[in-house]
Amino acid sequence: MVKKVLVTGNFNILHPGHLRMLRFAKECAEKLIVAIWSDRIAGANALITESVRLEVLLSNNYVDDVFIWDSSIGELIKFVKPDIIVKGKEHESRHNDEQEFLNKYGGKLIFSSGETTFSSVNILRKEFLAFNPLTINLPEDYMQRHCISSKSVTTILDKFSNLNVIVIGDLIIDEYITCEALGMSQEDPTIVVTPIHKIKFIGGAAITASHAAGLGAKVSYLGVSGKDSCSEFAIEELKKNGVSAFVVLDEARPTTLKQRYRASNKTLLRVSHLQQNDISKKLQDEIFLRISELIKECNLLVFSDYNYGTLPLDLIDKMKLSCIENGVIMAADCQSSSQIGDITKYSNVNLITPTEHEARLSTKNSGSLMILANELADKMNCPNIVITMGGEGALIHAPRGNDWHTDQIPALNSAPKDTAGAGDSLLITTSLALAAGADIWNAVLMGSISASIQVGRLGNSPINKEDFLKEM
Repeated sequence: MVKKVLVTGNFNILHPGHLRMLRFAKECAEKLIVAIWSDRIAGANALITESVRLEVLLSNNYVDDVFIWDSSIGELIKFVKPDIIVKGKEHESRHNDEQEFLNKYGGKLIFSSGETTFSSVNILRKEFLAFNPLTINLPEDYMQRHCISSKSVTTILDKFSNLNVIVIGDLIIDEYITCEALGMSQEDPTIVVTPIHKIKFIGGAAITASHAAGLGAKVSYLGVSGKDSCSEFAIEELKKNGVSAFVVLDEARPTTLKQRYRASNKTLLRVSHLQQNDISKKLQDEIFLRISELIKECNLLVFSDYNYGTLPLDLIDKMKLSCIENGVIMAADCQSSSQIGDITKYSNVNLITPTEHEARLSTKNSGSLMILANELADKMNCPNIVITMGGEGALIHAPRGNDWHTDQIPALNSAPKDTAGAGDSLLITTSLALAAGADIWNAVLMGSISASIQVGRLGNSPINKEDFLKEM
């Protein structure tokens, strides 16, 4: 059961003292609930109307649930049943009505005004969720070479709503822990920090599916998770993002959690909680049975493979065969960052989007990019090769007429904040465009636009059609 903490008050102005206390309260439990006293209850202490006070708290990142309360504290505690109530230190020496009601079921009353140091929630919110469209530039030379206009791009984007898409792959939770640097340890040369803000995002194949839904497609996601709070968070987020999720529980493994500790806009440390062994044959059969039910209505299947065990080779081969039999377009990404993968196991798919490192790792080829792309195309029987190169953009290798043509599209965002998730957004948007009838050149442009939006903010938030249209 989720542990709940309750804070009450008038909240006329959300000042630094409030922020410190809310941050402290959030650290006490998994869910922070704030009850704002109504205009009637607050009386003369309500300096602004309850609707305005509510709006201020709704924008606060620490708060999970907030509402106006127009009854007694006793009724509030019966309604919420909090495990903890947090009040300011100034109330500690006074009589507190809450204690009587909390004693009935073992709840706790804690007095704290938080620490004197704090980080503005609004600044953190802007850092994570906002992106600056002025840092993104469309590649006019590339668009001229391939006769692409803004109108042709938006026409393809409108067709995404006609697509039924399956995304399968590893479910990952990304947690960003913002820290305040306290200094250097006196015992050893170690930087000492204190966490001040945490925020979670769904990642891996789950965010790939969420991007597709945000761009208008009808999306089904299939993956594996542990039986834990990360799994519950992921399923709730997928539902919120409009994705139909089929998540198989594997009690032998935790849901993959990747934590990034950051201070002063820099990542200090990454910690990954995961297992990389293949899922059991029983779980593979469950997933394939579900795939078999969905595939007949499907236009596109995307493999988002992080090599954490969700996609064993036998399962991949069965799904590819089913897609070929049903005329379904396939796209694949097979990541080899801190793990080892091999993109060539996705032979005969319609699109692959490896990084240059992943392509060289799979082919053992150290030659030019042109030679590398040719070898991948020959080895995999794949008509559309997109090799991503970080800040240098992407190389596209695809048939044109009776021959192969190669071109490069530059990176479109001149001031990236966080490159995590760029590959996922490029993969899914390029795949959707191909399934909607675009040629590879138009499709990769659209994928690059999505990637430029993604790297312009911290953390994985689903790209939506409105963000995309702003760039066009």
